[in-house]
Amino acid sequence: QVQLVESGGGLVQPGGSLRLSCAASGTIFLIDHMAWYRQAPGKERELVATITRSGITNYAESVKDRFTISRDNGRNMVYLQVYLQMSSLKPEDTAVYICKADTLGSQAYWGQGTQVTVSS
Repeated sequence: QVQLVESGGGLVQPGGSLRLSCAASGTIFLIDHMAWYRQAPGKERELVATITRSGITNYAESVKDRFTISRDNGRNMVYLQVYLQMSSLKPEDTAVYICKADTLGSQAYWGQGTQVTVSS
């Protein structure tokens, strides 16, 4: 089992920055890919960014060059945190941001999400 807890959301003005964190616990040595998704009211959940075990990243076009995903495995995977650094935020980035972990056995785990609101 893997547990994911997100933090760092909040209210920010357009053009501002936020850093989201996702702390993983449980059988973290089984985690392969990590990702951030977001879901705005009335919209489908969409993939924002992914990062592999080896650190290869991928981004949605809408956030490329503004968001950066990173992960801190710690030595020998004693802990695992994934971050989403968001800059040049726009009102359309407003959503609940949700962390996801995929294990080597293709199991998926989701966090509860953290609200990001971009508004003046």
